[in-house]
Amino acid sequence: MSDTELKQQLVDCIRMLEQSDIIDYNGHCSIRLSETRALINIGSCQRSRLTVDDICTIDMDGKVLEGSGNPPLEMHLHWGVYRARPEVKAVVHAHPKWSTFLTMVGEPYRPVYAQGSLVYPMPLLDTPNSINNRAIADRLAATLGDRPAAMMKSHGAVTVGKDIVEAFVLANYLEENAYRQYMALQIGKPYSFSAEEIALCQEKLWTATLFKRTWDHFRAKLPPLS
Repeated sequence: MSDTELKQQLVDCIRMLEQSDIIDYNGHCSIRLSETRALINIGSCQRSRLTVDDICTIDMDGKVLEGSGNPPLEMHLHWGVYRARPEVKAVVHAHPKWSTFLTMVGEPYRPVYAQGSLVYPMPLLDTPNSINNRAIADRLAATLGDRPAAMMKSHGAVTVGKDIVEAFVLANYLEENAYRQYMALQIGKPYSFSAEEIALCQEKLWTATLFKRTWDHFRAKLPPLS
């Protein structure tokens, strides 16, 4: 894909996450272009009305190479992951409420929904601090390890993928699972998938075809920008 196409894909991702209440006025997503360059939304942009003009290209130090506006203060989060995970090409960081509720009370993320098992087991960064410098970004990357997602205590979540479609879909699955877990906890103890059931879900549901179907479902619901 060209850089222009990747910018539009990033715009669609952020707008879909905003429509789903996963990103608010603060979240950010990125796509790695090379070892030293990445696309990311500017920090001051209006997520619900995002356009390609709100996407900038930055280097590993956060210097803007192309575009207008500055990257988010937490751009360090993205480069921390990219340095540690050469195979990762896209990162989503959001402040989703349902999964954050779980971290606020020390409730572990449990696979209660088939698609939610794709990001289980879920590591947790045990601090609510902003990921706004290299040291804490490296700490988050170490917490994430080789996993596709991690949560941050009383802060939010991060998902990664081989492309922005994968990172978006996993963020959606994570939050839907957390929502179902939270709601089930209001009535009793939710059923948590067994190791065998998790393995089966991960085998059957981790496919590019199903990820694209999920992406297309949400993209079709995006309202046009007037």
